[in-house]
Amino acid sequence: MPMFTRGAGVAVAACLAATSAHATDPTPKWCQGVKIAAFPGGPQGAVFANNVYNGFKQAELDLGPGVTYYFSDWDPNKMLTQIQQALATKVDGIATYGFGGEPATAPLVDQAYAQGTIFTSLNTALPESEKKYGSKGFGYVGAPNYSAGFSLGAEAAKRAGLKAGDSVFVWGLKGQGGDRGQRTVGVIDAFEKAGAKVIYQEIDTATNADPNAGTATFVGVMKANPDIKIVVTDHGALTSNVGVFARAASLKPGQVYFAGFDMSPNTAKAVKEGYQNLVIDQQPFLQGYLPILNICLTKKFGFAGFDVNTAGAFVDEKNVDAVAPLAAKEIR
Repeated sequence: MPMFTRGAGVAVAACLAATSAHATDPTPKWCQGVKIAAFPGGPQGAVFANNVYNGFKQAELDLGPGVTYYFSDWDPNKMLTQIQQALATKVDGIATYGFGGEPATAPLVDQAYAQGTIFTSLNTALPESEKKYGSKGFGYVGAPNYSAGFSLGAEAAKRAGLKAGDSVFVWGLKGQGGDRGQRTVGVIDAFEKAGAKVIYQEIDTATNADPNAGTATFVGVMKANPDIKIVVTDHGALTSNVGVFARAASLKPGQVYFAGFDMSPNTAKAVKEGYQNLVIDQQPFLQGYLPILNICLTKKFGFAGFDVNTAGAFVDEKNVDAVAPLAAKEIR
């Protein structure tokens, strides 16, 4: 049996302790060397896209991966093409929106996992792909879109005192495939359940990219339907432009009840001015930060994808002051 002196025993114990401590110590930039393609969604500089981009950038700084950014102008077809381009570069991970829906995107997800690229979604879910590849890192960070839309519509109806037969205007993206269109469907379903007359307008391509392009459309709808009681803008950029739309239509603060999605500096201003009455905040900064973290955890440690609901709160005149400073820094 080996014999140890007391000093040798202390040295061995110290060595084991040092080894154990080293194995569990936090490591800076622990995702260094991992290559990721990240999709902020809209045009560079767009309000919602900036918040997602800032989340991506903070995760890149904190964790250390190399990230390539693809700005898609909120165009599902452009995004699908860019995903193909990212796959061709053999990145380790892709964090993108599910705007294309399952039929168009699922083959790209299959290609990704076949070549060893981790694919995860944000803002707009791809539930079948998540079910298929969740154990291999496919997650979702965002709102349950139909539920979020229904919740906003129901809350707006309650707060505005909506009655059966009242007119509401929903400006949304029902025509988009998959989960994204379901948010608009949820808003409409909530109003129809309340017995309202729903006037619907699909957001056109130009307005999708630049909300100012929709000013004439908004004015036209309001003039043709002067009895509209509630307006819902199912688009963060359009919600940020509510003050512009209302003034162009000669509406006074509070004359029409405005509800919409996503906080921004202009949205906070419109709430304080009385134009914007209700906002559901889906915290797009998290929709950027957490997918990068998801990919890094899967790549480095084999973690499964995680599913995070980021849309848990309404913002109105009572709590906007707590949110406005963060919106100004584009970290909401």
